[in-house]
Amino acid sequence: MTIDILYFRDCPNYEPAVRAIREALQQEHLAADINHVEVRDQAMAEALGFPGSPTVRIDGVDVEPAARTARSFDMCCRTYAGPAARNGAPSIDLIRHALREFGVNTRQGS
Repeated sequence: MTIDILYFRDCPNYEPAVRAIREALQQEHLAADINHVEVRDQAMAEALGFPGSPTVRIDGVDVEPAARTARSFDMCCRTYAGPAARNGAPSIDLIRHALREFGVNTRQGS
C-alpha cells in the first residue's frame, strides 16, 4: 500500500495530516510507503489532479469519497468533512475508513 500526501509549501494542515495518517496506520496495524509530494505550481496541480492542500491518497485514490470525482484543481487550501464542521486536515477516522476500504488485503501478518 502506498499513501501519497500532496501539499504546497507552508500548508498549515500538512503536519496535522501526516500525524493523522501515522496514527490511523498504527490503529489499523498497517504498514504503508508514504510519499510526500510538494505541489509547486498550478500546472503541477492540474497534472496531479490536486484539489487542494493537503490531499491524501491511498494507492492513488482520495481518502474522501466526495473528492474522488473532483474536476477543479488549484493551489488552494482544502477542507475535509468532519462530524460537526469542515476541517483543514483529514480526520483519523476518515483515514481509517479509507485504509479499511483499500487496505483489507495488506494487513501486517496476513
